[in-house]
Amino acid sequence: MAVLAAKGIIKIDLKTTGSSGSSTSVFETGSLSVSSIHVDTSNIGSPPKPLLIISPTDEGTYPVLLFLHGFELRNIFYTRILRHISSYGFIVVAPQLYGLIPPSGIKEIRSAAAVTNWLSTGLQSMLPEKVKPDLQKLAISGHSRGGKAAFALALGYAETSLKFSALVGLDPVGGKGKCCQTDPKILTFLPHSFNLTIPVCVIGTGLGGEQRNCIKCPCAPDGVNHVEFYSESKPPCYHFVISDYGHMDMLDDNPPGFRGVISGYTCKNGNGPRDPMRKYVGGIFVAFLKAYLDGETADFKAIVNEPDLAPVKLDPVEFIES
Repeated sequence: MAVLAAKGIIKIDLKTTGSSGSSTSVFETGSLSVSSIHVDTSNIGSPPKPLLIISPTDEGTYPVLLFLHGFELRNIFYTRILRHISSYGFIVVAPQLYGLIPPSGIKEIRSAAAVTNWLSTGLQSMLPEKVKPDLQKLAISGHSRGGKAAFALALGYAETSLKFSALVGLDPVGGKGKCCQTDPKILTFLPHSFNLTIPVCVIGTGLGGEQRNCIKCPCAPDGVNHVEFYSESKPPCYHFVISDYGHMDMLDDNPPGFRGVISGYTCKNGNGPRDPMRKYVGGIFVAFLKAYLDGETADFKAIVNEPDLAPVKLDPVEFIES
C-alpha cells in the first residue's frame, strides 16, 4: 500500500509485494480512447513552440506529462508510445523544440520552460470537451538530448511557474563524453549529486553505448548516458536497462521525412521488431507515473520485482527507495 512520505512523495515499499505470479496489463494499450492534437504558434494565446498533444477523450481530469524529443528528431516520431501512455489517463504534451538546426542546450531548456509556463493558461483550451488537466500532477520526461534537457529543467536551469512531481529519462545523453558535455553541464560524476526531491525513473538501452560502425560514435556514450544519470539521482530512483535494443528503437516504424529516414541509420539498433520495445517503454512510463502521481503502485511493484513480466529482456533492474 502506498503512503505519503516527507515532502509529499509517495513511498513505495517494494519489499511488501505479494508472492510470485504477479501480472500487469500496462504493456498493452489502455482502455481510454485518445485524440492527437497538433497545435501551431500562429495565434494569440498559442504555445511558444508547436505541440503534439495526445489526450484522453473521455470526460475527466488527468495528470499531465511533458515529453521532450531527442536530438534532431521530431515529436511525431514518438506517437505510438505517447498514445499508449495517454490511453491510461494522461495528457501528453510534446513540444517541437527546434527545427533542423538544434539551438544551444540553454536555449532548448528555456524553450521547454516557456512551454511549461504556457500550460497553466493555454492547455485547457486545446483539449477535448470535458477533459481537464491536473497541473498539480505534472511530470517531465525526455529522450536522448531531450532526456538531459528534462533533468536540467527539473534541476532549475530555467525558471518555471509550475512544479514537477516526477521525472522520467528515456536513454538520456549528456554529451559526447565526460570531457565533452553539452551545455549546461549538469553531470558532476558524483553519486546522488542531483539536487532533486522528486522520484526519478531512468530507462536505458543496452546497445546505446555501442558503435553502429567503425566511423560512427555511439549515440549514448559511456560516462554520459543512462548509467550516470541514474547514479547521480537521489532516491527514490529506478533504473531499467533494455539490454537487446538501441537508442532509437522506441521510435515509430518508418518515421516520415529526411530526419525519419536518417534516424534508422544513426545508432546501433536491435535485431528484433520495435513493438516489444515500445510496449515496454510505454508500460513502464504508465506504471511509474501511476505509482507516484496517483498512488496506484501494483503495476510498478510487479515490474520491479518480476522483470520477466516485461516483453523485453531487462538487465539490470536496480533501484534505491526513499
